[in-house]
Amino acid sequence: MGSNLGTVVVTGAAGRVGSAVRAGLRGEVERLVLLDRVALDARSPSEEVRRVDLRDAEAVTAALAGADAVVHLGGVPGEAPLPDLLDGNVLGTHNVLEGARRQGVGRVLLASSNRLTGFYPASQSITAELPPRPDGLYGVSKVAVEALGRLYADKFGLSVVCLRIGSFEDAPSERRHLATWLSPRDCLGYVRAALTAPGIRFTTIYAVSANTRRFWDLEAGTALGYTPVDDAEAFAPGLPPEEDSPDLQSGVYASAEYTLRHL
Repeated sequence: MGSNLGTVVVTGAAGRVGSAVRAGLRGEVERLVLLDRVALDARSPSEEVRRVDLRDAEAVTAALAGADAVVHLGGVPGEAPLPDLLDGNVLGTHNVLEGARRQGVGRVLLASSNRLTGFYPASQSITAELPPRPDGLYGVSKVAVEALGRLYADKFGLSVVCLRIGSFEDAPSERRHLATWLSPRDCLGYVRAALTAPGIRFTTIYAVSANTRRFWDLEAGTALGYTPVDDAEAFAPGLPPEEDSPDLQSGVYASAEYTLRHL
């Protein structure tokens, strides 16, 4: 794909990341197809909105007709009972990938998560090549999302990019974000690179800003074509102090209590 992104479908377009991606891509595409379970209004001539449940395979496939790329952001956004995560994240992702295969879509961008490796020590810098160590059931669902992406790339030849999204916020709001923050500007930079990088069969990268205290290696993102520019360190003086430094990258998300309430 070149600088003209053609027709791009965004799932989960009403969500926080989806809304930012929608605004960022609106002027860069011929057609922006926005999918969500809630009703949306078109805000420009290039936008087309559709109310679609990602669990409806036929509706998803129909919505991907004519698409050059899909940015798949829809699903359950955090810890939840496993049946809900399997339904919303795993089945929904399968339907998007299968729809993309059937419609001949050129590139699929899957929203993965830093929570897929949340049990690694906070003292360790890691790459996407290391084995998953999910911090909860949500992280487990993202392991399955990436596995589905790899399967469809290897078996059916889809071009798939998995973005392990950091803590997407306008500005850091807690001290863990000094390592994990993903600014809106850098988020859009990663998405654009994931949509336009040539010669990709399958890759996984950490989508995180250039934080001084980050846990994750940026080399794969740079190879994809984007180097982040923002650093959470600029916000450090205004953040509340922590009594103890977390031992694990996910901090409280890795606690037993965080998941037990969903069992």
